[in-house]
Amino acid sequence: MNMHSVLLYGCAAAVIVSGSQLLAALAVEDGDEVAPPPALLRSWRRPVPRAAAALVGVMVVLGVAQTVAPAMIDALERHPDGAWWRAVTALTVQSSGWFQLLFNLASLAVVAPVAERHFGAWRTVLIFVTSGVTAQAVSMAGWSPQGGGDSVAICGLVGALGTWYAARGSVVALRRTALLIPLAGLVLCLLTNNHGVGLLVGCALGAGPAIPARRHLTA
Repeated sequence: MNMHSVLLYGCAAAVIVSGSQLLAALAVEDGDEVAPPPALLRSWRRPVPRAAAALVGVMVVLGVAQTVAPAMIDALERHPDGAWWRAVTALTVQSSGWFQLLFNLASLAVVAPVAERHFGAWRTVLIFVTSGVTAQAVSMAGWSPQGGGDSVAICGLVGALGTWYAARGSVVALRRTALLIPLAGLVLCLLTNNHGVGLLVGCALGAGPAIPARRHLTA
């Protein structure tokens, strides 16, 4: 295994481990102590986060559609010298098969409701779309000219939550851990990996104007 692969897997591990801890902490009510899996389920409590539900629902429908009509992938994914609009449509197909499709759906179902409860519906969608389209555009410019998937947009949501918590979180140790997310994004960009773009764009949008920590949805 070369150094490029070591750094790539190291960044993936840093984002997954720190992101999982962060999501579990943010998914529960203040002061509650719940183990990570049940904590993540709490993010779907009532009132149901509608934007998150819509995002997951749309990606499920698109996943079924590309399974029934595989030609849809080639029609919508990034292509070398492809039209600009493919930076948008590449978010709607998963070009690497079943594992990518299922992993991204599961990740979106975990991350999106937590993001909506902290950023609200419109800002969650803005972060998802902006991070994803920017990463796809950079990929088309030369980093990875062919492919598709919404993992870069999901990374944007994780990045936004990371900087949000690093700046305004209540647990000091977790605030420090959250800093691994933008650091991993920077390293991934140096490796010309498009997930780094998604992470850093999300980090920038999550930092945003300083606002009091709050939940936009309450049980």
